[in-house]
Amino acid sequence: MQMISLKAPAKINLFLRVTGRRPDGYHDVYSLMCPLALYDMLTLTLGGTGIGVVCDHPGVPQDASNLAALAARLFLTTAFVERPLPVSGLTIHIEKKIPVGAGLGGGSSDAAAVLTALNDHFGKPLSRPELMALGARIGADVPFFILGAPALATGIGDRLNPFLHLTPWTALLVYPNEAVSTAWVYKNLNLRLTKGEKKISKFHFDGRFFNVDEHLVNDLEPVTEGAFPVIKRIKRLLLAHGAAGAMMSGSGSTVFGLFADSDRAISARTALCKNQQSQNWKLYVADLLIQGPVVAHVRI
Repeated sequence: MQMISLKAPAKINLFLRVTGRRPDGYHDVYSLMCPLALYDMLTLTLGGTGIGVVCDHPGVPQDASNLAALAARLFLTTAFVERPLPVSGLTIHIEKKIPVGAGLGGGSSDAAAVLTALNDHFGKPLSRPELMALGARIGADVPFFILGAPALATGIGDRLNPFLHLTPWTALLVYPNEAVSTAWVYKNLNLRLTKGEKKISKFHFDGRFFNVDEHLVNDLEPVTEGAFPVIKRIKRLLLAHGAAGAMMSGSGSTVFGLFADSDRAISARTALCKNQQSQNWKLYVADLLIQGPVVAHVRI
């Protein structure tokens, strides 16, 4: 049996604006997304029959609903629609490092890693745009992880323009052990209230330079924070321990602080670990991955 080992990175949203609700029920967004050096570890074992998932994390489905399994199935049936399938089955082993339901895109990243690995292994039958279009059928964040570089995302998050102007930052991620449903957050989002927020009204991004003081904004944060007040508490602690800025990622519940270097982030993690409030929290230090494969002006 053949085995393929791969890494699937997490992501954070350095800003996330919700610009409107679509007729199909989804929301249009404007977001700056960046991958992080925090990885799920995956091993694909080719052979056997069917597509299976093995993971010891209780929050990860091990059936056909798993996004990585869905990605494998979709790739094989699309790339080899006019040819015999090159394998009769495969098993996806997932070592989960990215917390589940945390706003860090772990499931989407796993799916993207499987798509990319299988496409490379079988001689790239799909072009990068074709692979990203396939990923968009699985989830809005999947094309971003296939791109593998910082990007400005529009549409439902699947229309991407690479963003080449980020400076290096190290993130301290704090996951308060609260899984959040993205669907619930969007369902409870009040766009009129969100747009009335003072900080949001002053948001101006020229598409070139990211400024922590001006651009660290997340329209979903007030919704999640209303149900999980711990988010506000974590933000205050990160800022008190030297973060240049702090914000919730995606729909939450992970909060990140941005630090000028890893030493400062590690010192802040040490200090937060001593805080009695943080006993059930999970803390990670990860550099922003500001370089990566770039596909200019990808449109799906």
